[in-house]
Amino acid sequence: MAIIVNVDVMLAKRKMSSLELSKRINITPANLSILKTGKAKAVRLSTLNAICRELDCQPGDILEYRPDDEE
Repeated sequence: MAIIVNVDVMLAKRKMSSLELSKRINITPANLSILKTGKAKAVRLSTLNAICRELDCQPGDILEYRPDDEE
């Protein structure tokens, strides 16, 4: 997939666990895991906003575009 989700990187930089983040942004740990692994088909802007608020970062710190080899 061309969109890379870097939530793990930001969690490590902020020394925060996935469980703590999921509680702070009010989503299930399973849904956060789906987002972190890049298996999510979409992300709500309200969720992205909450992640950025809690991790004190920008959306570009979380989402990255890398072209597929096929493109």
